[in-house]
Amino acid sequence: MYTHPPSPFTSRAGMAALLLALVAGMPAQALPGGGKTPRSIIEAQSDAPPQVRGVDVEEHLGELVPLEAQFTDAFGKPVRLRDVLPRTKPVLLTLVYYNCPLLCNLVINEQIRTMRELGLELGKDYEAVAISIDPKDTPAQSLERRRRHLQSMGKPETAPWHFLTGTEENIRRVAEAVGFKYSYDASTRQYVHPAVVHVVTPEGAMSRYLYGTSFRPQDMKLALVEAAGGRVGTSFDRVVLTCFKYDTATRRYGFYIFGFLRLGALMVFCALATMLAYYWRRELKKGAAA
Repeated sequence: MYTHPPSPFTSRAGMAALLLALVAGMPAQALPGGGKTPRSIIEAQSDAPPQVRGVDVEEHLGELVPLEAQFTDAFGKPVRLRDVLPRTKPVLLTLVYYNCPLLCNLVINEQIRTMRELGLELGKDYEAVAISIDPKDTPAQSLERRRRHLQSMGKPETAPWHFLTGTEENIRRVAEAVGFKYSYDASTRQYVHPAVVHVVTPEGAMSRYLYGTSFRPQDMKLALVEAAGGRVGTSFDRVVLTCFKYDTATRRYGFYIFGFLRLGALMVFCALATMLAYYWRRELKKGAAA
């Protein structure tokens, strides 16, 4: 006698397939955990090698750097971070280490090249600070690097580019405050770290991050002018800043049409006001002559 095959919705296999299809069709938010994959699983499935995981920059815009963190300068003198940060100028802050085989040299050398082309003067318009992330680095190494880099810029040894070394605790305090995430790889005895130059306001707050091993002079200059609140640079630089806006997607300053329109409207207003004042004064002279 002929019998119908069991329905796929009544057999155990069919029910399991149906349940799987329903679960697959559910939105991620409806799944257990809200659809959020634990970070440990994401990192475990990542193609990045273990020593690179967690190395990143977490932007802490507006947050103060730890001014009381203690270091040693290139001349062996103990200093606090507040002692080397000027109160009237912005600062380029770079975290490096002296035995870095490649990346630190690329960042510093590109920073020097860009500083040469800024149109701003080190010491007059801004200052610079480099902090070693390796607690084994010494003031003697700081002094040697400082002399070499200032010489390559054609600057005297009195120029305000401070090279600091310190303890693991104080280095971590600064790194965490600015969002600089790095790690030590014991197998290669090297630090794994991002490539970034930090722009700090005269008050010691984080203002901008310049990423990579290639910087546009325009970006660095506008970042310094912006960090100083227009207190450095020329009047033209401040006008240019109104027409450029920092793009968080490209991490660069781009042309800002609304800033340009505002500037254009202001120029038109000034022209009209000047013209009206001219005609008003001319009419007054005519009335006086009559």
